[in-house]
Amino acid sequence: MSEKNDLEKVNFGQLPIGKNEDVEYSEELADQADREAQRRANAADQRAEQNKP
Repeated sequence: MSEKNDLEKVNFGQLPIGKNEDVEYSEELADQADREAQRRANAADQRAEQNKP
């Protein structure tokens, strides 16, 4: 069975929504995409702090 067929059987509507959830970041387990996401998240946090009234 192909991966596409496996995904067709998943009901994505019942997955939890991950808004504002804490996620543990492990540098040891991180790949390049994880490190880029962490860098971008830190930059966004800094911009948000600078723009607080």
